[in-house]
Amino acid sequence: MYGSAGSLSERIAPGAFTKTIANGDVVALLAHDWGRVLGRQSAGSLLLKDTALGLAFELDADVTTPSGQEALGTVRQRAVKGCSFGFRVLWDDWSDDGPIPTRTIREIELHEISLLANPAYETTSAWVSSRATNNQAARRRVEEKMRKRGIPLT
Repeated sequence: MYGSAGSLSERIAPGAFTKTIANGDVVALLAHDWGRVLGRQSAGSLLLKDTALGLAFELDADVTTPSGQEALGTVRQRAVKGCSFGFRVLWDDWSDDGPIPTRTIREIELHEISLLANPAYETTSAWVSSRATNNQAARRRVEEKMRKRGIPLT
């Protein structure tokens, strides 16, 4: 994963997320807002994977909550289309071999991932999986939760 911040280039090395995924308890947020939690790794509603292309995730947001409904709706309509994350760098390298300095992040302590309307890195993406929209059993479970909470079905 590459990015550029004007006078430097930043790269996240493959494997940079591996330890934090194994040992952390990352949360999924809407727009970096800790008051709008969508899922959590320890709860099983957020699955994270360190891939050759970068960090990948699956989020099972609870659509019986206002934030879950907002996340699903805005991602589905493509108003929210990208991702970001909050982290602390544990290990990095710098190179001045190119036209601008390059920072390579080797290890990250990941705190949160966020769904965003305007991500800093345009190459990120968020979408609603066909499994989420076509799974009848999941839809029935969601509708039952909504009925129990008094939320009208639309």
